[in-house]
Amino acid sequence: MYRVVSRKELNPTVTQLEIEAPLVAKKAQPGQFIILRANEDGERIPLTVAGTDPEKGTVKIIFQIVGGTTEILNHKMVGDYLADFVGPLGVASEIEGLKKVCVVGGGVGCAIAMPIAQALHDNGCEVTSIIGFRSKDIVILEDEFKACSDKLIVMTDDGSYARQGNVTVPLKEMLDAGETFDEIITIGPLIMMKFVVATAKPFNIPCTVSMNPIMIDGTGMCGGCRLTLVQDGKRVTKFACVDGPDFNGYEVDFDEAMSRGRMYMDYEKHARDAACNLFKKEAK
Repeated sequence: MYRVVSRKELNPTVTQLEIEAPLVAKKAQPGQFIILRANEDGERIPLTVAGTDPEKGTVKIIFQIVGGTTEILNHKMVGDYLADFVGPLGVASEIEGLKKVCVVGGGVGCAIAMPIAQALHDNGCEVTSIIGFRSKDIVILEDEFKACSDKLIVMTDDGSYARQGNVTVPLKEMLDAGETFDEIITIGPLIMMKFVVATAKPFNIPCTVSMNPIMIDGTGMCGGCRLTLVQDGKRVTKFACVDGPDFNGYEVDFDEAMSRGRMYMDYEKHARDAACNLFKKEAK
């Protein structure tokens, strides 16, 4: 069993939990993920490691309330336990040798981008961060990005905070002005990453994306997390849990990934509604 040692609501739908998991905390690196079960009879869900404290033996996870399991997870309080917490899984982000990087995060994807930006900063890399949100009330981790970025740009779709527009606007402005980067790392909604890649492509800057498709076992055996890449004109199947989650953005078939990602949207809504109703009944 894995104890919840701290809890913080980052916005109305995004929560951060710090979990006591000494072995995971000792091994996990930026870009890797864990698979957890909130309860003994619960489903397995993947969540990216949002930070570790090896001395305390704790791991931070940040999640958005979408389906039934994240609704249950959101009701876990300090002192409660998770049934399973397995990891670290996946391949850590490659940051060695990078001197100047642009990190582009969107929404809850900023929880994945932030530890990567921190690791780059700690390695002496010059970090420019662009983070985007729909509106002011769901902005997260701004102070954390400020602390590890040489330059930080915050964007909101509706202009209710900072600058109005999506994350590709300042990225294109910088690239058009002659700014160069060793790499662009983008993490967020699939549609956002697709357009970040499209913005970077004319400038021939390496672009890495972090993919988080449906996962079940985390070992590549179930095939649920398969992705299609186009390499040398050929379509190649990869598995995000063992080959990723980081991939060359220029090779990813985003349209197929988005289509597969929408397959269980209705199911997730029904599962969340069922979980909400269960907690309401227990409260009575």
